[in-house]
Amino acid sequence: MSRSAHPAGPRHGDVLPEGHYAAPPADLNDLDSRVWARTVARGADGVVTVGGLPVTRLAEEFGTPAYFLDEEDFRARCRAWTDAFEDADVFYAGKAFLSRAVVRWLREEGLNLDVCSGGELATALAAGMPAERIAMHGNNKSRAEIERAVGAGVGRIVLDSFQEIVRVAHIAERLGKRQRVQIRVTVGVEAHTHEFIATAHEDQKFGLALAEGQAAEAVRRVLKLDSLELVGIHSHIGSQIFDMAGFEVSARRVVGLLTEIRDEHGVELPEIDLGGGLGIAYTPEDDPREPHEIAKALRDIVSRECTAAGLAVPRLSVEPGRAIVGPTAFTLYEVGTVKELAGLRTYVSVDGGMSDNIRTALYDAEYSVALASRASTAEPMLARVVGKHCESGDIVVRDAYLPADLAAGDLLAVPATGAYCRAMASNYNHVLRPPVVAVADGAAREIVRRETEEDLLRLDVG
Repeated sequence: MSRSAHPAGPRHGDVLPEGHYAAPPADLNDLDSRVWARTVARGADGVVTVGGLPVTRLAEEFGTPAYFLDEEDFRARCRAWTDAFEDADVFYAGKAFLSRAVVRWLREEGLNLDVCSGGELATALAAGMPAERIAMHGNNKSRAEIERAVGAGVGRIVLDSFQEIVRVAHIAERLGKRQRVQIRVTVGVEAHTHEFIATAHEDQKFGLALAEGQAAEAVRRVLKLDSLELVGIHSHIGSQIFDMAGFEVSARRVVGLLTEIRDEHGVELPEIDLGGGLGIAYTPEDDPREPHEIAKALRDIVSRECTAAGLAVPRLSVEPGRAIVGPTAFTLYEVGTVKELAGLRTYVSVDGGMSDNIRTALYDAEYSVALASRASTAEPMLARVVGKHCESGDIVVRDAYLPADLAAGDLLAVPATGAYCRAMASNYNHVLRPPVVAVADGAAREIVRRETEEDLLRLDVG
C-alpha cells in the first residue's frame, strides 16, 4: 500500500475500500512453518512453545518484550549454507545481529564473519573468531578501525573509496603488514527491493562505480601499492531479494571487470564476492529460495560468464546474514490496550514498539503475528499492532488478523525478527532494550541481557 499523502488528509489515508484486505486465514491458531523458527509449535494447551518451552513460562522468567532465538534453527541454517557452498566461502553478515554467543556458534559451525564497525570487530575478536576468518566492511572506516583490523590480521578489508585505499595502504605499511583487500564495486543493478536498501545503483554511498571507470582506476591504484594484496572484487546489490536476475547481471559485469584487469595488468584475481541480501519469509506470501538453490544459481552464473571470457573460475564468497538469523527468532510482547475503531480496525498496543523493531516505520516492513499465550476460537478481527512510543508511526504489524477476544495480558509473538531488530534497537522515550534469549533443548538463557535503568543512567553524566 502506498504511503503517499491522501488528498483528504492523513486520517483518511489508511481507510481503504471494502474488500481491499486479504481474507483472514482459515485458522488463526495455525503457525505457518514458512515464517516461524523450526522448533516453534503450539502445544496441546494452546500455548506456543519454542525448544519445548512455553512462552508463558519464558515471559515469567525473562519478561516482555523479549527476543527468543531458536539456537537449533540458527545452527541448522549455518550448516545448510556451508553445505550448499562447500567449495566457496560463507561470511555471516554480522550487521544482522551479533553477540559473543553468535560468534561462537559461527566459529563452531565453520562460517566466516563479516563486520562493518569497530564494535562488531571487537565483539568478533572477544568471542574468539580467528582474525583470518573476518572481513571488514564499511564506507567510512575510521583510522582507528582500520588500524585495529590490520593489526589483528583480518582476512580481508573491502575497500570502498579512493581515500580508503590510501588510508589502508599507509596503515598496513606502518604496521609492517601486507593487507589482503577486495574492491567494492557498484555495478548499476538496482535489486527489486525498497529503495532505501537497494545498494548497487550508482546514486548511493557505497562502492566505486563500474560505469564511470572508478572501479578500474581503483584496481590500478591498489596494484601499485606493495602494502596491499588485491585478492578480489566485491559486489552487493541490495537486501531482501528473491529474484536471482539481479545477481546474474551483477556477476556478468563483475566478470567483465575481471577480464579487463587480466587484459590490462596480466593478473587474474582469485576471488569474487557477490554479497548477501537474500530474502526471508516475513509473511506466508514471501517465497525465499533455499541455500542449495542459491548456490547452484550463483555457481552457474559465474562459471558461465568466466568460461565465456576465458577466465579461470574464481573462488566465490557470499554473505548471508538475515537469511541465517532472521527466521530463527521471534519477539514476544504483552498486550496492554485494545482499542476498537468502528468501521476501521482495532488497535492493539503492546509493551514494545519501534524501539525494538524500527523496520516497519523505516521500511514499511511487513510482519506476521500470532496470539501466543492461548488458542482462540473467536472470530478474526482486522488489527494493527502498535507500540507504546509517542509516535503515530510506531507500528509493529500494520495489518493483521487476530482473535476478536484479544485482551490485556495476552501474549503476542511476531516471527522473523532475528535480523536487524535488536541490531537497530534504540532507547527512544528512554525505553529499555529487550534481552535476547537463546532457547535450545528445553533450556533458555540470556545471551544479551535486558537493559536496566542503571545502564541507561550510567551514560548520563549529568
